[in-house]
Amino acid sequence: MTQDASHQPYGTPETPRVAVRGEARLEVDPEIARIGITVNARGTDRRTALEDLTRRNSAVLDLIKSYGDPVEKLETGTFSISPELTRHGRGERIRAYHGRVHLTAELNDFTTLGELTTRLADLELTEVDGPWWALRPTSPAHGEARRQAVLEAVQRAREYAEALGARLAALVELADLGAENAPFPGDAGTGLRTMAFATTDDTTAPPLDLEPQRQTVYAQVNARFTMTPPQL
Repeated sequence: MTQDASHQPYGTPETPRVAVRGEARLEVDPEIARIGITVNARGTDRRTALEDLTRRNSAVLDLIKSYGDPVEKLETGTFSISPELTRHGRGERIRAYHGRVHLTAELNDFTTLGELTTRLADLELTEVDGPWWALRPTSPAHGEARRQAVLEAVQRAREYAEALGARLAALVELADLGAENAPFPGDAGTGLRTMAFATTDDTTAPPLDLEPQRQTVYAQVNARFTMTPPQL
């Protein structure tokens, strides 16, 4: 019994195979940005710390929600309240209580992002981290990168075949290795970190002028083709 060449692991002299890799790399503008907000409180007793933390957390949430549609997502992460013990003396004596709430916000309007970041940083005992720029998982840029990777694979295989005086006959296999976005969040790229404390100045700080960090989209494919017998 004989097996068709398209189902054999290797090519034959009558139906040679060529295996290539296609790659693509695109630089595109980000679609969303994330910031991390940490609200802090400190009090000599637990109740005071909790009340201050609740008040400040509510102020942050109200401010972020007031921007409406530009804020695509708002999530509360970790919450903690912990005692601070005195360094000297016998026994475990509590000096103060520290409270902390961490939130994340995702925005699609970068003008709004600059204004919101400034206003958050102007709140008492509030930290702001970010922004971290990204593409949505459904971004058309991922599909475009994959298409370009396939086109490059076909072109590369065709050039190999033509160098042998042959031509491509059929596609045997196309293995998608995926299109990957630039790391986010926590990437060592562009970021902002600031801490703001209570201020007696009633004027509003000017919004930050943030330049979005372009995102790199990769795609790689492995492709195998059969070709006509070469002219050696």
